Amino acid sequence: MIHSVLIFNTQGKPRLIKFYEYNYPPDITKEIIRCAYDLIHYRDYSECQFIETDIFDMANARCQRPKLDEQLLLMYRQYATLYIIFIVDNGENELAILDLIQVFVEAMDRCFNAVCELDLIFNMHKIHYILNEIIVGGMVIETNLDDILSRYKEQCKLENESDQQIQGIKAMAKLRHQINLEGHIKTLQKNLKQGLKTATKT
Repeated sequence: MIHSVLIFNTQGKPRLIKFYEYNYPPDITKEIIRCAYDLIHYRDYSECQFIETDIFDMANARCQRPKLDEQLLLMYRQYATLYIIFIVDNGENELAILDLIQVFVEAMDRCFNAVCELDLIFNMHKIHYILNEIIVGGMVIETNLDDILSRYKEQCKLENESDQQIQGIKAMAKLRHQINLEGHIKTLQKNLKQGLKTATKT
């Protein structure tokens, strides 16, 4: 099982945080990020990209959750100024996870034409679209890049259609406010009643 996907830059600033088993409170999440950063930042590029870690034992103890039965593996790749990290249990194949990280990065590259850190900052919801096509509930459900991109485009299309509908509703509401139809109708009704009263008196 994949327990977490993390992305942070070389200064340790998080750009994506995704937990699949339990959503930790913000203070403990910060501690997990700091521990993960300390584990990999000073490693040489030629060193192994698999690291055994008890990173969640501290977090679970502070949240009064049971300790995990097995030690986890922190697996990472560095792309320019970003670390892409998958924290997995022993049920996952190490090389397959490294390939999965590559699929994730290639999908982001094709969606954003060479993804960079700013893309993650300003398009976080779209990054989650991509990740959610690959992993659901900690289980890998899709690795075919074309299928991932196809579903990502469908999501973006639905988002654009929804935005257009919202803009249309806002425009109608604004127009209605400007025209103030209800006010005009009430004025007409009042004038009509006054006219009828005047007519009956005469």
